Amino acid sequence: MMRLISHLQQSKEDWREGVTTVMLVSAVTGTSQLCIFDQYCAPGLGAPTHLHAVEEVLSVIDGEAEITIGDEWERVKTSESVIIPAGHWHSFRNVLETTLRVRATLAAPIFEASYADRAEISRRFLPPATQKL
Repeated sequence: MMRLISHLQQSKEDWREGVTTVMLVSAVTGTSQLCIFDQYCAPGLGAPTHLHAVEEVLSVIDGEAEITIGDEWERVKTSESVIIPAGHWHSFRNVLETTLRVRATLAAPIFEASYADRAEISRRFLPPATQKL
């Protein structure tokens, strides 16, 4: 059965100052193996050091980011992607003076992350019935 998702009607969430997220698909929208979301990052901002239990692909949709995996880093431009292996510490930040748009694709329907900074707020996107657990 085909399911159409209108991304224009999806809500934006401020994950931290200067970083807004739009969850495109996840367990909330009915996926069973993928979580895909866009993040819009102000200059100098992005995602702090964290890891996922699953593989992730970070794609720069618009702008330029410095993406770090462990001790390695790369400047990644529009239309380029980086594959992040499961269980690897990584981060990214906007290196331009314009808004960075990054698309994250995770090999799981639920977004979960562990942060190097334990004070960082973790978020999960679950179907409504599951969120009550």
